[in-house]
Amino acid sequence: MHMTMLGFQTTISHPVTISGTGVHSGAAVSITFNPSEADSGIVFQRQHDDGTVSEYRAVSSQVGNTDLCTVLGFSPATCIATIEHVMAALYALGLDNVLIEVHGAEMPIMDGSSAPFIDAIDQVGLVALSVKRRYIRIVKPVRIEAGASWAEFSPYDGTRFEVEIDFDCPLIGRQAWKGDLTPATFRNELSRARTFGFMRDVERLWASGHALGSSLENSVVISDDNTVINVEGLRYAKDEFVRHKTLDAVGDLALAGAPFIGCYRSYRGGHKMNAHALNALLSDRTAYEVVEASTPRSRAGQRELIAVNAPEFAPWSL
Repeated sequence: MHMTMLGFQTTISHPVTISGTGVHSGAAVSITFNPSEADSGIVFQRQHDDGTVSEYRAVSSQVGNTDLCTVLGFSPATCIATIEHVMAALYALGLDNVLIEVHGAEMPIMDGSSAPFIDAIDQVGLVALSVKRRYIRIVKPVRIEAGASWAEFSPYDGTRFEVEIDFDCPLIGRQAWKGDLTPATFRNELSRARTFGFMRDVERLWASGHALGSSLENSVVISDDNTVINVEGLRYAKDEFVRHKTLDAVGDLALAGAPFIGCYRSYRGGHKMNAHALNALLSDRTAYEVVEASTPRSRAGQRELIAVNAPEFAPWSL
């Protein structure tokens, strides 16, 4: 077990605001991360023009649409879209409790990665709270399949992602990223990977009211002749694509409501597959246990993870 996984819950030391453009709406949007108390989790509050507020806990039971991005809420008038890049940053850095005020219908896309959100959190830093962090430890495999796609949780001593994609596009093809998730690994190997798309899909998305804010500033765009249109090229050699799919998976699985201890594997997955796999895990109470770090009992300060009374802890529920 990585010692970085053990310890107390965290929040941020001070509020910090980020402003940008919504990738689907094309509208200006700003979000503010605010410190929050232990056990409050990640909470999004959408501030409406009429003064009302729509509030959602960042848990799987609140997830609505997953077609093009991950959405909290079930009504277009009140939902909050494209939360996955923010959630990936919070999860990877070990940020447990934060209140996110949202002025707009979705998260700002920024450069299409998680890096700007990492930078914002780094500006204010994390502080430890007095309540222990709890984890969802996988104790038996849980697998789902949909056509040629599949996803699976399995027991593992740490938090690991093994994501593989397979596109009918010579530029992308079959790519895989495998690794244990730590703050350093996420920063160095995943956080800067950008969302991507095909030029041939742009007009269809625009016609359906999506991707109105998409541009070469926030997306890797692949031309009809299978080349990257962006002048600067790729940030991670040829496999920025699978690294971004892994980043998305980190953000989607953060909606468990607590960090998981185990390995998540997927083949030809996406937001919908990630959401269905997480729901399959959480609906099988024999597949996981809720644990927390014990108090060190030796002079070496070593800890172990002990099971806690799960019915008293259900962060993924309402």
